[in-house]
Amino acid sequence: MTFDEIVNDYIDEYRDDARAEMRFFEIQRSPSAAIRKAALCELPSGKRHPHQRRIPRTVLEQVEAQLQGIGRKLAKAADFAALHRLVERETGNTKGIGALTVYDISHRIGAHFGKAPRHVYLHAGTRTGARVFNIRGESFDPKILPKAFSRLAPSEIDDCLCIFKDDLREGARAQTVRRKSGWVAAVRRRCT
Repeated sequence: MTFDEIVNDYIDEYRDDARAEMRFFEIQRSPSAAIRKAALCELPSGKRHPHQRRIPRTVLEQVEAQLQGIGRKLAKAADFAALHRLVERETGNTKGIGALTVYDISHRIGAHFGKAPRHVYLHAGTRTGARVFNIRGESFDPKILPKAFSRLAPSEIDDCLCIFKDDLREGARAQTVRRKSGWVAAVRRRCT
């Protein structure tokens, strides 16, 4: 798959569900309700999000209590990055809570407060997808990606890098082969 095909596939198959999920957190009646649903990793169906299915409920309840305690700070966070730092500082050392869960909870709470990520945050599968582009670190500006990804919001790029990590590797290999074979053909033309 080319990068354009991967982005098209994401838009066709995943975008609507991802937006509906964030809308669920956005429309919660109160900040405390949004924090509760986000921390307990509840989907609109009432089930737990698959990313956090293995985390014991008692751990998620502890995270909720911690985040309810800083609810006003979360509401006043200047932007998503500040909100993410607050969630990470408050819950990141909790046993069983890793970078993916910190990001997911931050993203859900951010939806309620109108604070969307401006950068792509790396964790789990997203990190694997980003390696195709030699990207390392904790987060990155989405503008450094190939043009095909400009049609996606940073949170959608996060999903796309994770969902399509294997396709991205194959696509990058194919593009490298095409570049190399194109270069070889150009060199041959010049040499004959």
